[in-house]
Amino acid sequence: MSLEKLADLIFPNIDKTPEYYIKKYPKRNLKEGAIVSRYAPSPTGFQHIGGVFAALINERLASQSEGVFFLRIEDTDQKREVKGAIKDTIETMHNFGMDFNEGMTGEDSSVGEYGPYRQSQRQEIYEAFAKDLIRKGLAYPSFATPEELAALRERQIEAKITPGYYGEFATDRNLSPEEAMEKIKNGENYIIRFKSPGNIENRVDFHDLIKGDISFPENNQDIVIIKGDGLPTYHFAHVVDDALMRTTHVIRGEEWLSSLPIHVQLFDVLGLERPEYAHIPTIMKNDNGSKRKLSKRKDAEAAVSYYTEVGYPAQSVIEYLLNIINSSFEEWRTENPDADYHEFPVSLDKMNKSGALFDIVKLNDVSKDVICKFKADKVYGLYTAWAKEYDKEMYELVTNNEAMAKAIFNIDKEGPKPRKDFAKWEDVRGKIDYFFDELFNKETAENVELPKTLSLEAAKEIIKVYKDEFNFNSGSQEAWFEELKEIGAKLGYCANRKEYKANPDQYKGMISDVAGAVRAALSHRSNTPDLYTIMQILGEEKTKARFQAFLNL
Repeated sequence: MSLEKLADLIFPNIDKTPEYYIKKYPKRNLKEGAIVSRYAPSPTGFQHIGGVFAALINERLASQSEGVFFLRIEDTDQKREVKGAIKDTIETMHNFGMDFNEGMTGEDSSVGEYGPYRQSQRQEIYEAFAKDLIRKGLAYPSFATPEELAALRERQIEAKITPGYYGEFATDRNLSPEEAMEKIKNGENYIIRFKSPGNIENRVDFHDLIKGDISFPENNQDIVIIKGDGLPTYHFAHVVDDALMRTTHVIRGEEWLSSLPIHVQLFDVLGLERPEYAHIPTIMKNDNGSKRKLSKRKDAEAAVSYYTEVGYPAQSVIEYLLNIINSSFEEWRTENPDADYHEFPVSLDKMNKSGALFDIVKLNDVSKDVICKFKADKVYGLYTAWAKEYDKEMYELVTNNEAMAKAIFNIDKEGPKPRKDFAKWEDVRGKIDYFFDELFNKETAENVELPKTLSLEAAKEIIKVYKDEFNFNSGSQEAWFEELKEIGAKLGYCANRKEYKANPDQYKGMISDVAGAVRAALSHRSNTPDLYTIMQILGEEKTKARFQAFLNL
């Protein structure tokens, strides 16, 4: 009876029980094997690539099992909340092709029957469960001040004892209900702690869907479940929420693995159905030969905004992350080059148990593979959308020359081995800027790249003849090249490598030098797509003008 009074004193306005909420949020009507997973960030900052990584695993598993993927905002630490973080989360996931079936849809809006989906709006639910625990003698008010707790911790560390509030050190757990009520009535500040029934001499065996079978000592710490501001801690809130929202799989970072004994214990004591747990590896980076955690502070690529700013298509990032999630994705993609990545079956038991290594070079390779399969119209659309915000000069040039730009983006697109020029939209300018006179005409002789075997003077000698003899309307790349060889032969350049190697003194160089001179004149580059195609895109007038300009350098 005294515990009942204590519970009523602490939570006088709570008249609902855990049973009420369990009935209010019934088991979901889904097909057998359907996964209910969630992305549950704290709105304390903008999205990290690790968040996209975790969300992708949750979304794919829910989607491919015809389950539910929902967004829950864990905002119980309201002092650290960043304005706009919820909106950023929703927009980021949408931009990466992940839309939530239910949950938060905005700062204060949501969809679904298992809400509220924002923890700060679920206070009365947590209080109902906490009140029930107090009533049963499984939780209690603790009046220890921060100073007293700090002093206790120092004594424990000095004595080489596991620090914490437990057992003989948890003095408030032994207060009678009457003593506790007296302190509350006297205005003393308090929090609510869980009265752990655990014994560290006992072990709990558990199966993690990624880590496999694990064993750990029972939790004996009297953890805080309701803070001084009335809001729950993560430990308590997520257990209540995942039970009531009927989450079947909690897929989260491995940094939470050490908290699993607490969570398992809370589910059991509360009499709630425990979900499956999967602890995903931390994203690592190779830093001068040693692995370390990808850092928000040190690594630009840790922030999701980085991928937008430099222009990686969302599909490229997703396909790279799928490769980290399951290394079999790379083989699957090779066997299914044109398939939608959504068709790839993600599997938790095929995940690497240790840290997932993030490799920007590998990301670039994956992204080149992705972009090279895009049709020219799609490349144009995605690039101009990016350039409009991040490279306004190129945006103006490309959109003012739309037909030419699409022709550029279509170079070697139709063949079995499309060119892999771009890993990200930031790369485009340096690869195609020479097509635009506004940029090309700013360059000087110092910008000209030539074959190592050819001087600028020799290149000019070639162009002086070539500009008058070449036929712009030769009809095909093959016919154009045959003509190039004929002009080169007249100028003393050899078309046969073996013959040149046998008699190098009889020739000025190879036909490749002639092509190099033409390439330098048209683009100032030593490496470009097919020259015939470049000339056709530039047009006859501009091609001839560039030959003349080259002679004037």
